[in-house]
Amino acid sequence: QVQLVESGGGLVQPGGSLRLSCAASGIIFSIYTMGWYRQAPGKQRELVAAIASDYSTNYADSVKGRFTISRDNAKNTVSLQMNSLKPEDTAVYYCNADFRRANYWGQGTQVTVSS
Repeated sequence: QVQLVESGGGLVQPGGSLRLSCAASGIIFSIYTMGWYRQAPGKQRELVAAIASDYSTNYADSVKGRFTISRDNAKNTVSLQMNSLKPEDTAVYYCNADFRRANYWGQGTQVTVSS
């Protein structure tokens, strides 16, 4: 079956960095658009960044210049490097795999930015 397993979340001080990773199995990883979404308490889930099969990327305006998404098709992983973190980046971060009508989610990993 399809599994997306996130790792790398945690507590970090404002201005700090974290790197999230998502390991995928059960899909032909290279053809999927891979994305990171986040959901803060009381808010809707929102797209943070996505990387398509051709390696083109898309970022939310709020993270441009601070976050970088990358993928490794040989390892079936997608990563999100998060720098200059702000308290408003606090949320549960979810990995997503999307291809036509197939759409899958990971279980989420908590990122907390606080002093």
